[in-house]
Amino acid sequence: MINNLATALDGRPPSPAGPIGRAERMLARIPAALPLAALRVALAVPFFRSGLTKWDGFLSLSPGARYLFTEEFRLHILGGAYPYPAPILAATLAGIGEIALPILLVLGLGTRFAALGILAMTAVIQLTVPEGWANFHLPWAAMALALLVYGGGTLSLDRVLGGAK
Repeated sequence: MINNLATALDGRPPSPAGPIGRAERMLARIPAALPLAALRVALAVPFFRSGLTKWDGFLSLSPGARYLFTEEFRLHILGGAYPYPAPILAATLAGIGEIALPILLVLGLGTRFAALGILAMTAVIQLTVPEGWANFHLPWAAMALALLVYGGGTLSLDRVLGGAK
């Protein structure tokens, strides 16, 4: 009866007694804002670093980015490899997204929308580099999904400006 009551009050089953239970209760007291802030930064870093390589100055696409999107990158769909449609536009949008979305994530501003944008970019990257799913794309997608669901947390501008969670 007591166990069922404890589960009903906070939605979680009671932690076991003894040292494991004490450790579990101590870890459960970590504020959710800390892992959410860490997720925001961890997801932002690789995209921001990639975005920096796409530019040779303000809105001047680098020759490397132009070359990759026009000559190297292919979309792997249903067993075929297809060139990017409008590759310069795709490179420009990717470069803008890889700079702007990580900045928004770190600030915690429009976190859910920024995470959605990163998730969409991850899907396109998966289609472009299918062998990267286990080491890169899956963790990025998982981080983006967590931020979509939970938001930026209390250590975010979302919370400060609009009271979002």
